[in-house]
Amino acid sequence: MASAYGFIEITGVVAAMDALDIMCKAADVTLASWERKLGGRLVTIIVEGDISSVRTAVEAGSTLAIKKPAAFGVISNPNPEIEIIIAISRIRFAGKVEESSDSKMLGENPPEFHPKKSKSGNS
Repeated sequence: MASAYGFIEITGVVAAMDALDIMCKAADVTLASWERKLGGRLVTIIVEGDISSVRTAVEAGSTLAIKKPAAFGVISNPNPEIEIIIAISRIRFAGKVEESSDSKMLGENPPEFHPKKSKSGNS
């Protein structure tokens, strides 16, 4: 059980990685999970640690990151329901296979192609 969680929501994966690096260097926190929404355009970084470390990390990440965060916050002594939500996110983060387009890699069978038939009957 973490004594605090810190959140930074920022646009872009690069900016999120920059903010995470700043947070981890500024204080003794660890990455609990992260969430990507809108195809990675909006990223939420979740760190955990003791209350003072998390506050220091979130303050540093939110002020020094290459982009201004959309939102940030600290939850100290989180409710068990919050911990459940973080645990679910952590499971998705650890076991999720990255979504990809349905394009095939070289050497694999090409995707099936079924041309649509014209409605007018003129094929």
